[in-house]
Amino acid sequence: MEVELSTVRARSPHPPDEPVTPGTITVEDAKRTEYIEAKPAEGSQLSHTPAATFIASTPAMRRKARIQFATLCWSLFMAGWNDGTTGPLLPRIQSVYHVGFAVVSLIFVFNCVGFVTGAGVNVWLTDRFGFGIVMVIGSFAQVIGYALEAPAPPFPVLVLGYAINGFGLSLQDAGANGFVASLKENASTKMGILHAIYGVGALSSPLVATQFAQLNRWSFHYLVSLGVALSNTLLLIAVFRFKDQDTCLAEIGQAPTHDGEGNNDSSKYKQMFTLRSLHLMAFFILIYVGVEVTLGGWIVTYVIQLRGGGPSSGYISSGFFGGLTLGRVGLLWVNQKIGERRAIFLYGLIAVGLELVIWLVPSLIGGGIAVSFVGVLLGPIYPIVMNHASRVLPPWLLTGSIGWIAGFGQAGSALLPFITGALASRVGIKSLQPLLVSMMGFMLFLWALVPNNPRRVD
Repeated sequence: MEVELSTVRARSPHPPDEPVTPGTITVEDAKRTEYIEAKPAEGSQLSHTPAATFIASTPAMRRKARIQFATLCWSLFMAGWNDGTTGPLLPRIQSVYHVGFAVVSLIFVFNCVGFVTGAGVNVWLTDRFGFGIVMVIGSFAQVIGYALEAPAPPFPVLVLGYAINGFGLSLQDAGANGFVASLKENASTKMGILHAIYGVGALSSPLVATQFAQLNRWSFHYLVSLGVALSNTLLLIAVFRFKDQDTCLAEIGQAPTHDGEGNNDSSKYKQMFTLRSLHLMAFFILIYVGVEVTLGGWIVTYVIQLRGGGPSSGYISSGFFGGLTLGRVGLLWVNQKIGERRAIFLYGLIAVGLELVIWLVPSLIGGGIAVSFVGVLLGPIYPIVMNHASRVLPPWLLTGSIGWIAGFGQAGSALLPFITGALASRVGIKSLQPLLVSMMGFMLFLWALVPNNPRRVD
């Protein structure tokens, strides 16, 4: 925003006739500490925009901001760890429970049911209990889910554990993305880093899960996951202390930028679901997440059955998620150079070409390398969409909207893997690559329909 120095002035939080007494400023007084108003320069294109208000930052606030961001990164690491676990364990789960492709795909379906349920109640829970409490509820739900899965229970109980896990992940995903999207400093870069840490989690868990998949106590992998989930819960409690998002932002020197429009729950839901851009981005993420989870989850089975891969084929899944991590950080400069909107078209087209290589070239090594590069190209897409949402959606609806996009999009993590399993049970796992290529093409078509400018909420 173009700003003239003459329009920047310090404004005391006290009325003119109120005496100012020296003393210690508490956290609760952070919103009343010191403000700077920045008005657009006269004659600029943004002259109709209201003045933006920021709280003056201090070293302590910046340190607090880094701690908060690191904690949210750990929550996304937990989400990536969870998503990267299933692929290497899938063949073992099939053999232990004696189930086929279609039945084992119920894991993805019930994980999605939990995720979509969390997305649906996220706005209500956040408005009623606040950001900090909802994040802890989500992390504790994961603890319960892993506790159910660890003893290798009957298959219906295992599936129930995935559903509870999905519910918890949904709340944390919405909260973390909404919080980072609301930041004023380097939000785009931080969003890329946040989702790169997700990739680190998804890269790490297959390395562990592949080892457990070859042991008699294969389900003890979920005990490792339980430990990570407990650490996540303790960190969220220690750092955010059950406070709402505005209070947490005030602690790091940032005042809320929205005007409180639509405070009523039903009003927020009504405003959200009248936004065309919200639904298009949700459908886009549905296809994207479906492609990502399908590729990361079924590629191990594909390689074992069609390319002669051995028990160590689970490392190909790690290669995919490693590429995802690298792409989310390493391609940030490309996003800035050519523009985020064009970048998605570029990455999508190249990824389709690489999927054709995996499909048509019968090479184990070549396919494994191509899968990793597909991960690099798909990696930046999710954070780009979240950044785009923060630009085109109203700020007072941002957390709820991002929660809905992520939650509805997570339906893709069940829909596409389930379709893959159903097709594989009829025609074989060779159906994986044609499905992925067609879905990637449809994903690019949806992105072309997403508006590039914000829409006013009536």
